[in-house]
Amino acid sequence: MSESLSIVKNEITEEVADEVNATESLSRKANQLPEPKGYKILIALPNPDEKTDGGIIKAKQTMRDEEVGSIVGCVLSMGSDAYKNTDRFPTGPFCKEGDWIVMRSYSGTRFLVHGKEFRLINDDSVEAVVEDPRGIVRI
Repeated sequence: MSESLSIVKNEITEEVADEVNATESLSRKANQLPEPKGYKILIALPNPDEKTDGGIIKAKQTMRDEEVGSIVGCVLSMGSDAYKNTDRFPTGPFCKEGDWIVMRSYSGTRFLVHGKEFRLINDDSVEAVVEDPRGIVRI
């Protein structure tokens, strides 16, 4: 009897440990995006369309090329010094968190987090702010 209680206790302890490990793992995954420092801006790139306007499914390499060469992105966060230099930015910041921006193609430090591309760009790399990024493509 005490042996079966011990087995049940061990199973419960293992289940709790697994839940704690899973929670810690999710927390670590959520914190994997870097926090921009200085004048850097963290940008998320939009997912490319899987089909052409005519309904043809794009190859994975084509979709990857579109993502890598993307000129639009969403501002996730900004470093503490972004747009602080009033000599360079006399009218204030070019963008704010949550804005969709146009930037130079292939600009910034490119990196993947769980297969999704992000970029760290300089504050002066922002070319424009757009309300709706759909349909904006590099030529």
